[in-house]
Parts: sequence; C-alpha cells; structure tokens
Amino acid sequence: MLVHLLYASRVSPSAGGEITDSILQQSRLKNPRLGITGVLCQGGDVFMQVLEGGRAPVNELYNTIVRDPRHEQVLLLHYQEVSERRFASWTMGHVRLDKINPALLLKYSEKAVLDPFSVPGEASMAMLDELIATAQIIGRAG
Repeated sequence: MLVHLLYASRVSPSAGGEITDSILQQSRLKNPRLGITGVLCQGGDVFMQVLEGGRAPVNELYNTIVRDPRHEQVLLLHYQEVSERRFASWTMGHVRLDKINPALLLKYSEKAVLDPFSVPGEASMAMLDELIATAQIIGRAG
C-alpha cells in the first residue's frame, strides 16, 4: 500500500545554517533502502515535504521528523493512499523557491511566499504537481 504524506514545519532557530543540505544528504542516503521518495521545499524558515512509499516506512519516518529538534511546529497537511508515486524519480527532490517565479506561489496562496500552514493540503500538492510539470524540482535520483 503506497501513501503520500505532506507536512510542513518551521526551522528550529538552533538548527544551524546548513539544515537543508543536511536533510537532503540524509534523505538521499536512507530513503532508497526504505523505499521512500519525495520532495522538499524550503522558503525562509518554512519546510514543506512530501514523503511517499509504503505506509509503515512513511509513517515511521514522519514520526522521526516530528521528534527531530531541527523542526518546530510540525503539521500534517495531507495524507492519502495512492495507486502510484508522483515523485518516483527522486530519492528526495529539492525545490529552490528562490529560483521560481513568485507568481506560482501566489497562484496557490494569499502571498507570494511558501505558507503551507494557511492553505489546504490539496493546494500545496497542486503546487508541487505544477513544479514537477515545469521542471523546477532538482536532485533526481541517479
């Protein structure tokens, strides 16, 4: 049984400056053996991440993230059983929001900033689908 799990969190002030690189490196090392794929977005101090894979491994990883001191205010935005992966090409893709057109963010929220805390989870998933369609996700699995 495959699932998509979408969550948002804020970067902990104690996390340090290289948190995104650390999370991406750790994800790209561990996720293949867990059968987990997904994508990570960061805008300012906000993370939004989709994890997809088997129900048990995704749930376990999410619980690890909730306890990770690098994250604060972890909020589950969307959870769904699915028949296929959206991010099968990425052990953990990465969206550099500083490189995309702000109009894309504005299309899905009140302001041209990443704020998944104030929009429905479905809107955040739609934004990620559009990012895939416009080739804005980097870090494909080799």
